[in-house]
Amino acid sequence: MSESWPEPADLALIRLLQLCSGSLPIGAFSFSQGIEWAVSAGWIRDQASLGDWLSDVAATNLASVEIPLLARLYRAVEAGDAQALDQGCQWLLASRETSELRDEDRQRGRALATLLVDLDLPRAREWRSNLAACQSAGFALAAVGWGIPLPQAALGFAWGWLENLILAGVKLIPLGQTAGQRLLRDLGPVLVGAVGRGLTLTDAEVGASAPALAIASSRHPQQYCRLFRS
Repeated sequence: MSESWPEPADLALIRLLQLCSGSLPIGAFSFSQGIEWAVSAGWIRDQASLGDWLSDVAATNLASVEIPLLARLYRAVEAGDAQALDQGCQWLLASRETSELRDEDRQRGRALATLLVDLDLPRAREWRSNLAACQSAGFALAAVGWGIPLPQAALGFAWGWLENLILAGVKLIPLGQTAGQRLLRDLGPVLVGAVGRGLTLTDAEVGASAPALAIASSRHPQQYCRLFRS
């Protein structure tokens, strides 16, 4: 084994895996982002329709909102610019089409901010109130603090989003675990394309509308029986 092992890139990869892990205690497993209502309404009913739903959301919200704004938050952290971090969070929250999706972002943001303070991330304590505004702010802070390059951080963020929602679909439809793994395999290229596009967008190009997601999310709070918080 090389005397230089582990390389900084190896440690950054380990930190990225930690940051994207489903075991990260921010409550990601509690949210389905409208999938629960879509399943109850019959919009999502099997592996194919879940894959279509996730592909559409990846092509709209993920590529045109989540990733480009994550990139702006990452650069704000790099620059030590708390004001730009706040502006990015407010832009992201303003892009949420329902109160339920905004509440989810704030809840996950607060949980991640608390965790990053406990993990002694640089600026986490100083910027705790800024980070609590949305999950992406804490994710960006951790990625910069742990030396994770932006393209890899964005791919990890997208992977965590996809894995969480596939697991929600597996529980709700329900599907077998193998079907979930097939979806993770098949949607990998979709994620790569969405991240690649999202990292190139100008400010004027940031923004998307996903009407079906908005309808499902707005109706979910009134659903008679629920397993998920969104």
